[in-house]
Amino acid sequence: MGKNRLGIAFSLVMIILWGCTPTRVTSPPPPKLPPVPGAVEYGLASWYGQEFHGKRTSGGEIYDMYELTAAHRTLPLGTMVMVTHRKNGRSVMARINDRGPFVAGRIIDLSFAAARSLHMVEEGVAPVKIEVLHRRGTGRLPVGGPFTIQVGSFVYRSNALRLMETLQKVYNDVYITTLETSENTYYRIRMGKFTTRGAALKVAARLAKDGYTPLITETE
Repeated sequence: MGKNRLGIAFSLVMIILWGCTPTRVTSPPPPKLPPVPGAVEYGLASWYGQEFHGKRTSGGEIYDMYELTAAHRTLPLGTMVMVTHRKNGRSVMARINDRGPFVAGRIIDLSFAAARSLHMVEEGVAPVKIEVLHRRGTGRLPVGGPFTIQVGSFVYRSNALRLMETLQKVYNDVYITTLETSENTYYRIRMGKFTTRGAALKVAARLAKDGYTPLITETE
């Protein structure tokens, strides 16, 4: 009888301990986006800014919310991608320098600068397409020159033409350059050619005051 009671007691203890043990919630790993030019992924993008500004990324560098960077769960750090807002057709080139996002359904976390280029800051979350360009770069403000100012990038030529025509009413030397990939042709609205970054910054400041989102880049 004593042995039976001991066995029952032991069983009860094991049941209680088993019930108190936290279960590990697992989910299938996210699909890997191949790090080859032309690879495409669709999903939701979010962005992160001030709360992480100045902190280290997964790649070890300091996060700067004003640089064109992004976090992705599987792409190699340093991979260049083109991110396109699927509703407004705007696109931006960003460098993967961090890991994330760690929220179900989201495929990329953009820096504030990249999100602003897509006009999705107020949205917070937006449907996007990611195309791997596999170009390595710093993603930082260029210092060599000569420079130009990019005011917008689109997958729809009509949108690019519309913006160019609007800018030409006020600004000089506005033109369209194209970036050809295996997936798309991207139409980039650019302005001027500046020998110094200071000269480009003056025009960029005027554009920002007029409500545009200028990016200073080296001419190609």
